[in-house]
Amino acid sequence: MTIIFAILIFSFLIFIHEFGHFIAAKLSGVQVNEFAMFMGPAIFKWKRGETQYSVRCIPIGGYCAMEGEDTDTDSPRSFQKAAWWKRLCILVAGSFMNLVVGVLIMLIIYLPVKQIATPVIENFQEKSTVNGEFGLQEGDQIWEIDGERVYVLSDFSLIMTLNPGDVHDLVVVRNGEKVVLNDFVMEKHEMENAYGNTELLYGINFKWNNSPTIGDKLALGWANAVDSVRNVRLSLQMLFTGKASFKEVGGPVMIVDQMNQVAQASATKLDALLNMLYFGGFIAINLAVMNMLPIPALDGGRVFFLLVTTAFEAIFKKKIDPKYEGYIHGVCMVLLLILMAVILFKDVFTIFTR
Repeated sequence: MTIIFAILIFSFLIFIHEFGHFIAAKLSGVQVNEFAMFMGPAIFKWKRGETQYSVRCIPIGGYCAMEGEDTDTDSPRSFQKAAWWKRLCILVAGSFMNLVVGVLIMLIIYLPVKQIATPVIENFQEKSTVNGEFGLQEGDQIWEIDGERVYVLSDFSLIMTLNPGDVHDLVVVRNGEKVVLNDFVMEKHEMENAYGNTELLYGINFKWNNSPTIGDKLALGWANAVDSVRNVRLSLQMLFTGKASFKEVGGPVMIVDQMNQVAQASATKLDALLNMLYFGGFIAINLAVMNMLPIPALDGGRVFFLLVTTAFEAIFKKKIDPKYEGYIHGVCMVLLLILMAVILFKDVFTIFTR
């Protein structure tokens, strides 16, 4: 069931992405030759107006084929002949739709929750050394750690692990005002956790909101959506700085495996469904952000080339042949497919050898 659910989630997100391009193209007056769901040979297809609609046999991907997308044509309604701002809207529309869907999922899945963990300090354990007159105090809301916002409670442990060592820069909200604690020593000591096991802890107990309102739940959903966007940046940052290795990079197979593990560990079927939906929202937001990176073959790369060529044409009054951009996107698409294949093989190998 997890695999089926994952296929449905991925298929829906790709469909909604391409649908964003499709709607924006139609509204902009750009000719759409085909709108396809999935890839490979068509199972069935039909034509309405100038556009052919098709459902294809390989349940991966999909596309919105516009006239003159990578080559110049004589059609006055080709993509290349549309105003630059219309092309920009078309290119951004796919990721925008993914982002909207991701945020909506995040808002919806938190509506049934009955308790919300907050980054507000309730009290300290006896062995804690982070509290005191010049340290953390009861009622403090952890606002920022080492320059990173704390949107949800799970951010506290995540951000602390990003910067090894005991010294951190904290910002807390105390009595409605922000208090800065620079070069603050956060020491861990052996203490009992909530399960009665001994481990190294800061000795901070955080508050729970046991009667959350609809507003509290929606605020939590929004905070998790914003947090997901930030986590994409943190992941890339860790990868490029060497804090994370390629071994930790996962693709769709690894995501499905994690979804299955979380679903199996869920207490009820409803919890399992909500947890898998959380993955769906997280993936949607990740797709939206990653796809807008200025990498050729991705929408972000196309936006980058659009802005560069538009500026070039405005300055030098000379048009750049779009076929050259098409060549670059084509080569980079092949490289991306190779990378995806490598990640796929790595994920499968990891799962079957653990």
